Amino acid sequence: MTIIDAHHHVWDLSVRDQEWITGPEMAPIRRDFSVDDLAPQARAAGVHATVLVQTITVAEETPEFLALADGNELVAGVVGWTDLTAPDAADTLAALRRLPGGDRLVGIRHQVQGESDPDWLLRPDVLRGLAAVADAGLVYDLVVQPHQLPAAAEAAARLPRLTFVLDHLGKPPVASGEMEPWAADVRALAARPNTVCKLSGLVTEASWSTWTVPGLSPYADTVLDAFGPARLMFGSDWPVCTLAASYAEVVATARALTEGLSEDERRAVFELTACRVYGLPAS
Repeated sequence: MTIIDAHHHVWDLSVRDQEWITGPEMAPIRRDFSVDDLAPQARAAGVHATVLVQTITVAEETPEFLALADGNELVAGVVGWTDLTAPDAADTLAALRRLPGGDRLVGIRHQVQGESDPDWLLRPDVLRGLAAVADAGLVYDLVVQPHQLPAAAEAAARLPRLTFVLDHLGKPPVASGEMEPWAADVRALAARPNTVCKLSGLVTEASWSTWTVPGLSPYADTVLDAFGPARLMFGSDWPVCTLAASYAEVVATARALTEGLSEDERRAVFELTACRVYGLPAS
């Protein structure tokens, strides 16, 4: 089965710091990670294309990622960052598309999870920026905490022409084993037809040393039921995932979590949804 990894990162600490990588528990990933590091692992797992996703809210990162993707055989798309609240957000997006590798820009993301206002997505300036993302023919990746899911659902309702992609299932409380209110809120988001979800990030929301596939299954089953395979896509969240599992283990876990699906449904999760949503070439 051909696989697209719809969510991974890279960073070079000599270029800029990743201030979120702090504390002894994060020490294993406080080093450089490149596409060259990922490529052999991806090939071994059957991954033929990836989507590179922004890591920090720094404008310079997106042009760097586009240049990296330009001509790269593995990176088929880039989800970058721009200041959605800026009055000239539309002009900035157009300028990004004109850069080397600009044709690889498929989406925009902001670390909403770090915003103190649970309704940040509903601010008039943010909604204006999100409209500009839609006008540019791009999608918007949502990285939110569970308590921010209601605002995400409302934003999706107000902007039906923009596709919202929920990263990491909205970060459910896997480590505690709780389901609500996350499950109800993620279902409310999925009720919006312009929403998609990534089957990603579960191993690091669980206990890093003791997670199990059965422990992850209720959360995967919830989004499979809510969104359906045609609106679900696989992402590794490499290298963050390596805090809890190797790349090969993450791919194997995703296969195990979807083993009850038909062949066509699994192809949707592992390839076709990402191709459709991000405009990537299918195999």
